[in-house]
Amino acid sequence: MQYNTQREQLIMPEYGRGIQYMVDLAISLPDRQERQRCANTIISIMSRVQPENAGAADYEVRLWNHLAKISRYKLDIDYPVEIVPEQEAMEHPKPLPYPMKKIRRRHYGHLVESALQYAQTLPDGEERTALVGMVANQMKQDLFVWNRDSMDENLVMQDIRRYSDGQLQLPSDFRFATVGVPSNAQLANNGSTKSKKKKR
Repeated sequence: MQYNTQREQLIMPEYGRGIQYMVDLAISLPDRQERQRCANTIISIMSRVQPENAGAADYEVRLWNHLAKISRYKLDIDYPVEIVPEQEAMEHPKPLPYPMKKIRRRHYGHLVESALQYAQTLPDGEERTALVGMVANQMKQDLFVWNRDSMDENLVMQDIRRYSDGQLQLPSDFRFATVGVPSNAQLANNGSTKSKKKKR
């Protein structure tokens, strides 16, 4: 008995070993017309293996390119679509640079810091006050997610002042939004306030 781990590695495992055998057979055929007929049949079978992608605009193009890849670009036929060159198809994408930015308090994240920095550039007025208020509510939510026992509105106000070196602060009449999972009592109250049909 031969295990798959002892066999040649599949180029595209999602199509299975049967497709790989068919492609290898097509490559070995000496007659070009016979290879072409065989390739057309293989494409028809490949389309049944992955029918969920049939609606894609470039579906047929992808199938023929997959066939070329499975054949290691050795299948000499007349491809009905443009085939991506082997060198280009085998290239690995360059790794994306990871933004290495120092975050003063990780539970708030980089976006909160950026928003507060932007708020400092705004002139005093409604826009600046509204932005700081939205950021404050987000900070309260972040504290709840990080550790609900540490969620403290006074801590949020202190952190805003620390981030901005005292330039930003919440207005005295600011009210934080409620965050977190509603309690059973809240759920019960919400249920009791639902409108009921009047009995006639």
